[in-house]
Amino acid sequence: MKKIILIVLILSKTVIVFGQDNAKEKISNTLDAWHKAAAEANFISYFDAMTEDAIFIGTDATENWNKTAFKAFAKPYFDKGKAWNFTALERHIYFSNDKKTAWFDELLNTQMKICRGSGVLVLLKGQWKIKHYVLSMTIPNDNTDAVIKIKAPIEDSLITTLKENK
Repeated sequence: MKKIILIVLILSKTVIVFGQDNAKEKISNTLDAWHKAAAEANFISYFDAMTEDAIFIGTDATENWNKTAFKAFAKPYFDKGKAWNFTALERHIYFSNDKKTAWFDELLNTQMKICRGSGVLVLLKGQWKIKHYVLSMTIPNDNTDAVIKIKAPIEDSLITTLKENK
C-alpha cells in the first residue's frame, strides 16, 4: 500500500511539473511569436496576441498605453514594414496558484541593445494572451550618472507636471 501511495505521489508531481513546463513552453512560444510579429511588421498577429484591455508601457516615461492607444502609436511603424526587432536572450516565467495567470521577465536583444521586458499573461479560452507589458532600457550601473545628466533636462519638467496633476 505504501508503494502504491508513493507511486501515485511521484506521478502526481511529475504531471504537475510536466504541465508547468508545457505551459512555460506555450508562454515562451507566445512571446517569441509576438516579438516575431513586430519584426515582420505583422500588425494583426502582434495585436491579436494581446488581451482587449492590455497595457503596454514603453521606455519613455510618457508611454503608458491601453491597447487602442498603443495600436495608434504603432500603426505607422507597422505600415512602413519596420516595427521593432526583439529577440529573447533570457526569460523567467512564474505562475499563479490556479495556473491561469503568469508573469515573466526577459532580457532582449534589440536595436537599443539589451532591454528588459516584463509582463503578465492570462489564460483565455486555452490561449495565453499578453495583458500587461513593460519595456525598459538597461543602464550599466557605472553609466547611471551620465544617463541622468542626459535625462534630467527633459524629465525635470515632466516630474513637475506629474506632481501638479497628482
